[in-house]
Amino acid sequence: MIYSCVTDRGRKRPVNEDACYVCKPDDNSCVAVVCDGMGGENAGEVASGLAVKIISERINNGWRKDMPFSSVRALFESAISAANAVIGSEAEKNISCKGMGTTVVAAAVIGSEAVIAHAGDSRCYVFDGKLRRVTKDHSFVQELVDAGRLSEEEAAGHPKRNYITRALGINDTIDVDYDILTLQPGELLLLCSDGLYNFVGNDEAEEILRSFPIKDAAERLAAAANKNGGGDNITAVVISPAQGE
Repeated sequence: MIYSCVTDRGRKRPVNEDACYVCKPDDNSCVAVVCDGMGGENAGEVASGLAVKIISERINNGWRKDMPFSSVRALFESAISAANAVIGSEAEKNISCKGMGTTVVAAAVIGSEAVIAHAGDSRCYVFDGKLRRVTKDHSFVQELVDAGRLSEEEAAGHPKRNYITRALGINDTIDVDYDILTLQPGELLLLCSDGLYNFVGNDEAEEILRSFPIKDAAERLAAAANKNGGGDNITAVVISPAQGE
């Protein structure tokens, strides 16, 4: 497995409320988590940091080499549910964290197969020369698109495009979507927060992914987002199932 990962404050936000984690639990696997926090003061940073910490710890403790995807999904479900509970509890105990929450998009790649978990508007894409979005945003504008009231182009510039409808820490339970993918030779996974895709269009992202090695790709994507305004925190993880470094 080859991967690159970067999280960046961007050019306009005072703190980075994104958080991410990537590891190779064995020589044939890669696990990644991207969270984008929200809330007053530094609460978004607290929520995303807690989510990444808890999810990564649960995955590391429960991981077994060559485990079936049913077990990987169950591990994600347990980890994300635990993170949801801890964030909610912390928000209740600490007045400065009231209302905090975080998106999550996570991937476990085993060989050429991948399981994706997500809640909120952080995304997973497959890149095969072109970017194909795997996840569907849990957001107000996505609901308008699904209802035929907005086009994808209109949604991209809508003033309420950042209103998400699912987040960890908001309710006692969290509804998470899951996808299982088979990656073809040469295909990559891109996990990212909205600070990347809102500032780097598909054409520019595709050119970067075509032009740079995996180890440099995430940093190049973040640099492009900053060059294009950097109006939000930026996180990108690029994963290739290919062997090597």
